[in-house]
Amino acid sequence: MMERSPRGSHDELFDESGFLIFQTLPKRGMFAIDRENRDAGFLGGLQKKLSRHHKWFLIRNGNGFLRIHGGKDRLKPYGPNHGADHLLNSGERRDFLKTASAATLSALAAGFPRAMFSAEIAAEKLKATADTVIVLWMGGGMAHTETFDPKRYTPFEKGMSPDSFLSTFPNIPTAVDGIRFSEGLEKMAAVMDRGTLIRSYTAGDLGFILHSRHQFQWHTGYAPPQTVAAPHLGAVIARTLGPLNPAVPAFINIGQRYDVGEGEELKAFTTAGFLGSEYGPFTIPFPDQAADAVRPPGGMTPDRFAARNQFYKKLLAASPIGEHGSDYQKESLLRSLDNAHRLLSSPAAKAFDLSLEPLESIRKYVPDYQPGQRFDAAQDRFGAKYEDQMVGRFGLGCLLARRLAEVGARFIEVTTEYIPFLNWDTHENGHARVAAMKRQIDAPVAQLVLDLEARG
Repeated sequence: MMERSPRGSHDELFDESGFLIFQTLPKRGMFAIDRENRDAGFLGGLQKKLSRHHKWFLIRNGNGFLRIHGGKDRLKPYGPNHGADHLLNSGERRDFLKTASAATLSALAAGFPRAMFSAEIAAEKLKATADTVIVLWMGGGMAHTETFDPKRYTPFEKGMSPDSFLSTFPNIPTAVDGIRFSEGLEKMAAVMDRGTLIRSYTAGDLGFILHSRHQFQWHTGYAPPQTVAAPHLGAVIARTLGPLNPAVPAFINIGQRYDVGEGEELKAFTTAGFLGSEYGPFTIPFPDQAADAVRPPGGMTPDRFAARNQFYKKLLAASPIGEHGSDYQKESLLRSLDNAHRLLSSPAAKAFDLSLEPLESIRKYVPDYQPGQRFDAAQDRFGAKYEDQMVGRFGLGCLLARRLAEVGARFIEVTTEYIPFLNWDTHENGHARVAAMKRQIDAPVAQLVLDLEARG
């Protein structure tokens, strides 16, 4: 069965089980690939990839030879002084194409034992056990060589060239042999045995220093711009799994304001998009003020609040989505309002009130916390006021995430807040700022891991 590639750059031939038999890219030449898809190279001529699900494919053995698995003919050996075009002469290419074509037709005629392969997949599939996802987002992009992937250490000196060093902090051991962190993350290093460190992520090629574009892609899976509003990962989980507690928002976003920096760009992906408003984020910019988000304003009677809720629904009916949106979008918006109203009268609303948390517990997340302390300093790029007063904000966000997970939130994201040239966007005074950001995240991240482990 022939299927046209959606990219339009080549034709792909699949068998009835959907497995790739060969792929033609006429401008690049013949391609050799091993069973595990770990070693590949172009040979010249027409490119073909043979399915690793059948025995007919080209491999490179340990001696540097290329041969067809299952066949007797070895192709010409090559080494560092042999270019790709010298690997096969015209006769050898024709022989290879004949063999490959025969193998392909044989594979197509025989098909693939679908039931056997399905059984293998089922055996390998892991059973999901998690009820809640908590994402701790370092807005701005931390330097991996100064945090979780330290390299050769060079002591920091003011004015040093960026090309002259890899890490300006010494590395420290963690609870796992062979894994080392950068200095300043001692508490997180102590709980490394409870987690997995992934150092292989590669960001999309979306341009130079465009943080909001990369955040869009990570959170939605799509590269911006899109012709429709793409849903945030939290919205997808909220819709797919549904709420654990009907009174608690399934998707909660903590720590990010949208009236600073690139706020409009952040709002573009912090949304339920086409999934509907009911799956959108419940946003809490300041965790120390979270309780205010789940109770009526002071002095407002229940009757007056109910009347305002009805009036708000009338305003929504006259809004663009109310007048021009689909029935699904209108109904989803009304359901989101009903969900918010339900939360106000639910016992779960107490989880938003950090004043109910013992002071000793709060100080495990924010060591210098003082009762009644506020973390709502205005943005101040060139002064120390903002960042100095924000040190405990992320820690309270982690504590709030733990409390919300306990009452049934599905997806919680806590951010250090993304504002250009602040926090983890360390373009200015980078060494000192990285040190400060480590102090902000080290204790709360480690304590969150320990609390989740202890509380199940």
